[in-house]
Amino acid sequence: MARRLTLCFFVGFNIRMRRILSLTFPVFVALLVLSACAKKQVVKNGPFSTEGSFARANALFNKKDYDKALKLFMLVKARDISGKVGPMAALRMADCYARQDEPDSAIEAYRKFLGEYPDNIYAPYAQYQIAMIYFSQIEGYDRGFGAARKALNEFRKLKELYPRNPYKDSVEMHISRCRYIMASYEFMVGNFYFKKKAYRGALGRFEGIVEDYPDFVRMPQVLYLAASSCRALGDKGKAGLFLSQLEKNWPDSVYAARAKKQLALK
Repeated sequence: MARRLTLCFFVGFNIRMRRILSLTFPVFVALLVLSACAKKQVVKNGPFSTEGSFARANALFNKKDYDKALKLFMLVKARDISGKVGPMAALRMADCYARQDEPDSAIEAYRKFLGEYPDNIYAPYAQYQIAMIYFSQIEGYDRGFGAARKALNEFRKLKELYPRNPYKDSVEMHISRCRYIMASYEFMVGNFYFKKKAYRGALGRFEGIVEDYPDFVRMPQVLYLAASSCRALGDKGKAGLFLSQLEKNWPDSVYAARAKKQLALK
């Protein structure tokens, strides 16, 4: 039942993510300013105005005509000598791909923007979008490990490169979710090995969880199964260490009572 709920959560989440992969409020304000300025400069700049063309492309984007918008943003980016609207056009190109549900192209475009304009005021936004695209691809802990790991790496990169980014609360929440997904996957595999009596493989997974995800909500069970794996492998000393840790840190857990019985058998 829990597995079905997790999968339903992420299916719904993916749909919502496709709707929110758009510019944040500060970026939207900047686009409005550029568009307003462009209306005054179309005639002044001659037949082709990068500012005016950007405004038209942005209008197409808002009308969800992403193909035409993308082509015009590309043209603006290529012909913008002044550098006034080129960076924003490059960013909007990535947004077009995201809105067209082309995640690989969107990520590539956001990365290209970051490569060309690493100090741009909207660089944190581009990095955040990369992380969120990967996050939106998580399909549940049974099939979401790869996407969760990629998302986690990108969120951490955002924190490292742009510590003053405006997405701090959201980033921490998504990092926690990524870690939960990854730990849940490792537990699922470890438990599978344990039930198959492949205790060495199970122990490797459980030890990894203890080391890498100490805040995992199922840690009492992880420790108990790790101890049980050790006992099955004939290492009672190591089993006792896991059981002692369980009894000390989670004394109210149902697995702590079992740990006491196991320790009494030493």
